[in-house]
Amino acid sequence: MILFPAIDLIAGQVVRLRQGDRSQMDVYATDPVAVARDFAARGARWIHVVDLSATFGEDEDALRKNAAAIRGICQVGGISVDTGGGVRDMAAVERLAEAGAKRIAIGTALVRDPDFARAAAERYGELLVADVAAKGGQVRVNGWREGEALSADELVARLSALGYRHLVFTDVARDGMQTGIDADAYRHIAEVAGFPVVASGGIATLDDVRLLAALGPDVIEGAITGRALYEGSLDLGEALAAAHAGEAEDGRA
Repeated sequence: MILFPAIDLIAGQVVRLRQGDRSQMDVYATDPVAVARDFAARGARWIHVVDLSATFGEDEDALRKNAAAIRGICQVGGISVDTGGGVRDMAAVERLAEAGAKRIAIGTALVRDPDFARAAAERYGELLVADVAAKGGQVRVNGWREGEALSADELVARLSALGYRHLVFTDVARDGMQTGIDADAYRHIAEVAGFPVVASGGIATLDDVRLLAALGPDVIEGAITGRALYEGSLDLGEALAAAHAGEAEDGRA
């Protein structure tokens, strides 16, 4: 199982939100590249980076600072970067690919612009990640601020049919709350998708990581965690070891 330490960016700062609420923001660092280097030094091989300023449609200065941070993080040795946030056209995908991203997540546009979602899947294939967020089983978009009359099951099945083979599923009610995970929800989404998913939202302890890893590689491809790392309730080295323990048991390490 891949463990993705998370770096969420607003105006070049490393932040975490609670349930995606911009007004409930904690700032953890002002040098995102240094944070990425630290994660790499402690054994991380992937990092999940979100451009929240792009997601929220913030000003050009904020966007410029985040773009520079993403380019810098992509240049850190020994890591691969999975990034997204506000990716709503082909030009945004191309910019992130040119910056060095190894995976690029599309969220809101999967729902609001199905023609783009289809064309992007045809053109970029394995580079893309479907970023699906839900609360109470219903899809949330636009930085999770808006609901859609669309179930997560319906959207995931549609994206699978389009050819998406990487999917981050976020439980919005748990994100940033350190409340633990709903293993059954991830098991269900993986079944609907027909491929393993990346779990996001509420991953706060070593037991959470172990529980996800125990679901097996057919259910869980990876797990994203952020606030727990910054606030010390989860040790990155221990979490990486727990994530990889299942691989050793499967003979895949």
